[in-house]
Amino acid sequence: MKPIALCLAALLATTAAAFADEPAKTMDTVAGKVLADQKGMTLYTFDDDSKGKSSCYDDCAVGWPPFTAPADAKPAGKWTIVDRTDGTKMWAYDGRPLYTWFKDKKPGDVTGDLVEGLWHIAKPE
Repeated sequence: MKPIALCLAALLATTAAAFADEPAKTMDTVAGKVLADQKGMTLYTFDDDSKGKSSCYDDCAVGWPPFTAPADAKPAGKWTIVDRTDGTKMWAYDGRPLYTWFKDKKPGDVTGDLVEGLWHIAKPE
C-alpha cells in the first residue's frame, strides 16, 4: 500500500506544479472569461499572425507588447512557445501568439477587443 500512496503523492505534487507553472490565468471580465497574464491584464490574438508565428514587430509591438516567455519556457498542453525574429520568445495558446494592449490600464480591462477589426480577446477553450 505504501508504494501506491507514494506514487499518488508524487502525481499530485507534479499536477499541482504544472498548474502553478501555467503562464496565464482565466479571469472574469465584462466580456466574459478571458485569458490574462499573472497581473490580470487581458491577452489578445492578432488576425495577421499565423499559427506559431508572430507578425507584430516594431510599432505594432509597442502598442501590442508580446506576452513574453522566459528562454527556458517549455510548452505544455495548449500553451506553446513562439520564437520571434528578434530572438525573444513569446507564449501562444493553441498556436496563436498572445499580446497585451497598452491602453488596458488595470486588470480586467478589455479595451483592445476588435481594434482595427484584427485584434481579439483570447478566451479559454
